Amino acid sequence: MDKLAMLGGDRTVPKGRRIPQWPMVTPDDEDAVRRVMDGGRFTSASSGEEEIEGLEREWAAEVETRHCVAVSNGTTALSLALAAAGVGPGDEVIVPALSFIASALAPLHVSAVPVFADIDPVTFNVDPAAAEAAVTERTRAIIVVHLHGLPADLTELLAVAGRHDLTVIEDAAQAHGARYHDRPVGGFGAVNTFSLNVSKNLATCGEGGLITTDDPELYQRALMMRQFGEVIPKRGPRSYVSHMLGWNHKPNAIQCAFTRSRLSRFAKEAEQRAANVERFLGRLAELPWLRVPRQPDDRTHAWHILRFRVDPAAFGLEPELAGPVRALVMRALRAEGVPATHYQLMPLPAQPVFQTPPHDDGGRYHGAGFPATLDVIDCSFTIQKAHLHPEALPLLDLYADAAAKVWEHRDLIAERAAKLDYRTPWQQAADIAAKELA
Repeated sequence: MDKLAMLGGDRTVPKGRRIPQWPMVTPDDEDAVRRVMDGGRFTSASSGEEEIEGLEREWAAEVETRHCVAVSNGTTALSLALAAAGVGPGDEVIVPALSFIASALAPLHVSAVPVFADIDPVTFNVDPAAAEAAVTERTRAIIVVHLHGLPADLTELLAVAGRHDLTVIEDAAQAHGARYHDRPVGGFGAVNTFSLNVSKNLATCGEGGLITTDDPELYQRALMMRQFGEVIPKRGPRSYVSHMLGWNHKPNAIQCAFTRSRLSRFAKEAEQRAANVERFLGRLAELPWLRVPRQPDDRTHAWHILRFRVDPAAFGLEPELAGPVRALVMRALRAEGVPATHYQLMPLPAQPVFQTPPHDDGGRYHGAGFPATLDVIDCSFTIQKAHLHPEALPLLDLYADAAAKVWEHRDLIAERAAKLDYRTPWQQAADIAAKELA
């Protein structure tokens, strides 16, 4: 039995073995960027600019919607989607308790009130029953996050929205190409959003975002709000007349051109990624201590982030030791060269931003009311970005070897976990926050 690297043994993943560069940059991508540089039209305010409109047209076709609006990033896409849907001051917006912070900050950007709902512990997406329980007479919208790339239960969530006359906004920032009931996500809600951040499955060379909708009025509002509430002509002079409240959330033509180039290879890369990830998960599923992510039969996973739950029972330990087991496993895997990490350290409502006026509305924001979210955060870890490159399979095989090596040392892991002076991820986050602001 090889000695664990955290105890001085050899690493499973050799030092210097790097995660393949993502996004891939090909000569076609470089030509696309050069095309914009040579043309001199860099934003949506440039008369005759074609790359932004081209990306909008092609992404609308990809997700089978009538309209698409490109914006500066995924967070502004969410904020504009809410504003275009008429969500404003005092309106409540239901948000999953586990997501990236942007899902919860976007309502604040339009002076609305995020109200959090617990998640399903298997899919990691919002629990439709919890979402419905969070509805009040002030609720106007639900932000449905397809976390990690797995579509949420859209059938049930759309039914909840229908019963309460709520606007559904899909946050598909991590779910490019995922499908639900054989339809692309990003076309189910009234208005929907994607991120093109450099880390995403469909990436740009920096930041970018997309808004999709079938509603021509929502489309026109989002288009005008993108740039100061103006109507920007495709050609000819700009009037500089603002017809409604707007922002400066224009996209960058260089980044849109880069994404258009990547979109031409997107389907092929996604197919190879899925094959690689499914082989990787197949190997890990043979290890009793890991619960690997799954995709239900009625939907497909984009595999943006891989989240794994540990099973303390496999180590002969009680359920309350799941957190210490996860901490020891993460430590062991990282020493072996596997980039095991947290995705979020605390439920969104426990984030410090919500603990201070004016956001702390009578003590409604805390983490204790979201047991499934707390459990998932405590007993799971993620692998991010390492698997996105279509040629990542050899690295994933090494990660699987490392996981098998850790399992060989399960008695040692169990012994140390039982004695660990353990602090939960959200306790660690509180320590980090206090130190950062000291």
